[in-house]
Amino acid sequence: MSLAPNLPHRALGTGGLTVSAIGLGCMSLSGVYGAADDAVSDDLIRHAIDQGVDHFDSSDMYGWGHNETVLGRALKGRRDQVVLASKFGQVQRPGLANGVNGRPEHVIASCEASLQRLGVEVIDLYYQHRVDPDVPVEDTVGAMADLVRQGKVRFLGLSEAAPDRIRRAHAVHPIAAVQTEYSLLYRSEAEATRATTRELGIGFVAYSPLGRGFLTGAIQTLDDVDGRRAAHPRFQAENFATNRALVAKIEAMAAEKSCTPAQITLAWLLAQGPDVVAIPGTRHAARLDENIGALAVALSDSDVARIAAAVPAGAAAGTRYPAGGMAGVFI
Repeated sequence: MSLAPNLPHRALGTGGLTVSAIGLGCMSLSGVYGAADDAVSDDLIRHAIDQGVDHFDSSDMYGWGHNETVLGRALKGRRDQVVLASKFGQVQRPGLANGVNGRPEHVIASCEASLQRLGVEVIDLYYQHRVDPDVPVEDTVGAMADLVRQGKVRFLGLSEAAPDRIRRAHAVHPIAAVQTEYSLLYRSEAEATRATTRELGIGFVAYSPLGRGFLTGAIQTLDDVDGRRAAHPRFQAENFATNRALVAKIEAMAAEKSCTPAQITLAWLLAQGPDVVAIPGTRHAARLDENIGALAVALSDSDVARIAAAVPAGAAAGTRYPAGGMAGVFI
């Protein structure tokens, strides 16, 4: 096996966990943005490792177990080359929006099930996927800390938790990473969160860093909106033109830099600080290679400021989730 290229790495927290600055968010491998082929997904994951990507992010909610099964199978024989992240906390409610469960007994049962599906003895980074407002975060993180003591989990994370909850969780057990949607289009909540994570020495994992595909430039008209995207306000007719105009500004600046819109977007995100890593998702090896290419895009301080000014915080039209989803984030 050839040696993987050495991609830049960044620390998540202060406990010694490091990951490639650009990882792979695996949600789309479970049919969220169109049909996914498990064999193709296996090849994509192995290709990512060959390219130096070592941060793979899954959840028990992605395909309700399917995603972890695919990832675990693809990592056989290569487990020691990757940082394996997964999440718990969302639960199915047939006919309704997902529920949440942060009770300690659910934490333990969820981890055991994820370990089985992944086919591993330990999960490197284990997140509470969505906050359960009915369960004190101290109780949830206390159970997660028990998993660390038992050797089933190495590091702990939170997803879409607001600053006060992050502080409370971190007081129970060190939190290595907080994961929140963060991109040029949607950054106000993420940047408020980062003020806290930076203070506490917690890493920041940016999911949907390409605005669910909008910032790649591949979505030019409403006809290009497919799969789960169609339910997102940012892609709906009343908001589309405003957001498309913002993306056009990024396309123009990418052309100046002789890179793609996705690459300049990711380069801007990583320029926000050494505590930030990105986990763009894709089903395609060519897109993964394009995303990694962002690491070669050099931006000056003035470039970073100009990009931010072109797409000001709060300029995007439409919330980042439908109303039901918004009720469960940044809480």
